[in-house]
Amino acid sequence: MGIDDYGGGQGPEPTVLVVTTNDVPGHRVEKVIGEVFGLTVRSRHLGSQLGAGLKSLVGGELRGLTKTLVETRNQAMERLVEQARTRGANGVLMFRFDVSEAADTGTEVCAYGTAVVLVRE
Repeated sequence: MGIDDYGGGQGPEPTVLVVTTNDVPGHRVEKVIGEVFGLTVRSRHLGSQLGAGLKSLVGGELRGLTKTLVETRNQAMERLVEQARTRGANGVLMFRFDVSEAADTGTEVCAYGTAVVLVRE
């Protein structure tokens, strides 16, 4: 797996700009649409669980679990962007991820933020 397999985020010219900040330099918030989120729950793959158990004996990165978490976060973010776009937003401010265990069978990832309409100043 290359470095691109371990990351996420948006491309160079997104249709909905997602930022972790309260504002975007050079833009003003014309309208606040409200909270948007993207949610996904992934179960653990038996093979990666076995590999993780063996790897824990010697230490090191759990690459299978890392890849699964990256894919899960990217899917949650894609769902957030789609919800924002559907509601008429072109930006999401104060973007965050929340990750938790889901009934001991998987991982829940929620991407959330505030959907807005941004205007370039």
